Amino acid sequence: MTIRPRRRVLSPDEVRVWQAVTSGVTPLPGRPAPEAADQPVEPAAASPEPAAPTVPPSPRPAAPPPRTLPGLSHGSTPGLDKRSAERMKRGEMEIDGRLDLHGMTQDTAHAALTAFVTRAYESGRRCLLVITGKGNREGTGVLRANVPRWLNQSPCRERILGFSHARPQHGGEGALYVLIKRRR
Repeated sequence: MTIRPRRRVLSPDEVRVWQAVTSGVTPLPGRPAPEAADQPVEPAAASPEPAAPTVPPSPRPAAPPPRTLPGLSHGSTPGLDKRSAERMKRGEMEIDGRLDLHGMTQDTAHAALTAFVTRAYESGRRCLLVITGKGNREGTGVLRANVPRWLNQSPCRERILGFSHARPQHGGEGALYVLIKRRR
């Protein structure tokens, strides 16, 4: 005994739409053209029901809201595997580029950092060393305090995975390792 799947009955609107869609289609060679009355049409109801009020579709947003990236701090590397994060923190990754911000004003240093990170991302570099200096003896340096903030701002944040204080041989707390995302 063969059981045939039950076919749903198409509404007249569905049949009309399907016929409009398939009107310009040519069948594959060796196949017969489908008949127009292939699908059974649902018979019209004897007494028409009152039409349900149509609700206009809600307007769709033009684009999805931008994805917010989590803020980074020294040593935090969300989205990076543990082994790579540890290698970066220990200074075991090969440094692909260095930027020394000593003696620069804040505006100049910010522009230089943004351009450096952008160039490194575009050229496929992975690990950078950014030297800020430790600042004066009375406190922390202005660049040392601002570079992490600048790295968390656009366009740098979209291009980096994390940053961490450098090892003493690379400048210690007066320098940062910056790990760049791979370009996709």
